[in-house]
Amino acid sequence: MKKTLLLCFIHGFKGGDDTFGEKSEFAQHLAAIVGAALPKVSVRAITYPRYETRGDLHECVARFRDWLMNQVIDLEVANGTPSPTIDPSVHTILIGHSMGGIVAAETAIGLASELPITQDDGDSTRVEIGEPPSAAATNSLMFPYIQGVLAFDTPYLGISPGVVAHGAEGHYNSATAAMTQLSGLSNIFWGNYNQASGNNTKKPVAALPAPEAPAQEKKKGGWGWGQIAVVAGAAGAIAAGGAAAYMNREQIGTGWTWVSSHLEFVGCLARGAELRTRVQRMVQLDRELGVGFANLYTRLGRAATAKQVSMVGTVMGNERTFCNLPARGKAGLWMEAINDKAKDETGAHMAMFEPKENPGYHKLSEDAKNLIVKWSRNDWYDSSTLAIE
Repeated sequence: MKKTLLLCFIHGFKGGDDTFGEKSEFAQHLAAIVGAALPKVSVRAITYPRYETRGDLHECVARFRDWLMNQVIDLEVANGTPSPTIDPSVHTILIGHSMGGIVAAETAIGLASELPITQDDGDSTRVEIGEPPSAAATNSLMFPYIQGVLAFDTPYLGISPGVVAHGAEGHYNSATAAMTQLSGLSNIFWGNYNQASGNNTKKPVAALPAPEAPAQEKKKGGWGWGQIAVVAGAAGAIAAGGAAAYMNREQIGTGWTWVSSHLEFVGCLARGAELRTRVQRMVQLDRELGVGFANLYTRLGRAATAKQVSMVGTVMGNERTFCNLPARGKAGLWMEAINDKAKDETGAHMAMFEPKENPGYHKLSEDAKNLIVKWSRNDWYDSSTLAIE
């Protein structure tokens, strides 16, 4: 029977299929070298269409699962598979960048157990993982069948303190751009305040102009990590408006809905217990079902300098990462992807798939290929009758 290895790309926060997907140079290159290394199966790449990185994470995962199931059903029908749940002809590798890796992990966990990770509060920097919950059962007849979760710089254990501490200072321009997304808060606050006080002082540069229409917003690209650090502080601006804010509460509500919705999506990064449980469950899937799990995380190289971080002290340039790293315990495979050109963590995070900005691009591609090949060479692969001439 013809077998298909499906490489499904999932973008990160505020990304899109133009930033990480089947049409990108990296995805095409990865699919080509994986196909050459696995000649008995057909290797196909697909991209989850641009999705809204806002609202509840589990609702986003549910929408992705429905979409993925439809894609796989179409392939199984085309392959003429007699029993897709018992003996699927399609195995899927979920490939996520940044927050896309969390969507991928949640999907694999849900398919294998139908139990999403519940919300819990906690904090962590370099994290001890521990053991998975003993009551968590796994289902080997998951459909679609997930062969592996391959993440690129996904903050499974949170974002490095250095990135957070440096965000406002190092990404002022991105922060100012983020302000333009919010709903007229500065015009409301400064206009009413100046009118009441007789103050004709102009509003500050970073004050918030009116937002663009939703249709326009969907067309925008951008990665958003510098932005989200700033919009998180918008609550303080609203509170400072006092009576003026109250008088214009409906307009303010529109902008704050945008802020809070996006913060809700990335809010899982602040829940340490939830983060650790998710990693524990992925390790369990690897051990019990053979579902591969790896995170290729960025680390700065020669171009980076040491940085003083109040929470952890001085971090040497070549030790700076975008993600928190596991300190001990089983956490899957974490492989460093060094960028000797990037000068800061967010730059390395954004430039992972750009050959001109990442000298380690080709090694990154090879590492990813080797993991996919390792996970996929099994009885399912050996039973495939498809051979590429």
